[in-house]
Amino acid sequence: MRESRLILALDVYDREKALEIAERTADYLWAIKVNWPLITGSGLKIITELKQVTGLPIIADLKLADIPNTNRMIASKVFEAGADYIIVHGFVGRDSVEAVMGGLGKTIIVVEMSHPPGAKEFIQPVVDKLIELANELKPFGGVIAPATRPERVSYIRSKLQEGGIKILTPGVGAQGGKAKNAVKAGADYVIVGRFIYGSDTPPREAARGLYEEISEVV
Repeated sequence: MRESRLILALDVYDREKALEIAERTADYLWAIKVNWPLITGSGLKIITELKQVTGLPIIADLKLADIPNTNRMIASKVFEAGADYIIVHGFVGRDSVEAVMGGLGKTIIVVEMSHPPGAKEFIQPVVDKLIELANELKPFGGVIAPATRPERVSYIRSKLQEGGIKILTPGVGAQGGKAKNAVKAGADYVIVGRFIYGSDTPPREAARGLYEEISEVV
């Protein structure tokens, strides 16, 4: 089977539900992304458990946006729990992002979020500065760009320096983005949550369908 470019966004509260979904879909995933709902509902230990059950990379989508010391303290515990990547906001500045990088793991910077129209209010006007920051701080995990706006993915790809900076795109399914369009626009990975586990289609079948759709493009 071709290496997957699909990331499961486990935006649920319940530990048992999260582990069940992850186990059923793991064959078609590259990684699993956990957000505040799951961490607040199940504790940091869910990161350790998901890694043990699936063997996949775990992305902690905390969107850290605090002073360097606070970012560093949070990141230390999250990496200790087994996370492979942490998502951070770049608008708080280089020092706060570098505090998360810290040699302990890999960092993913939010360049542009997927929700309309909110993402256009404050983040989109500073996208170029965030891309500049990403280019200067590489190598690291990658950047977040919106699958809901493929033209923005293409723009961000055109501004990123070559050399391994990956683009991860949320917003497929429930927010209206299309996996195939995001990959064609330059995304390396597609992040999908509710479309996989919140529809009438069994999660494993939904994940397999997305995996096959993405594979057709690449």
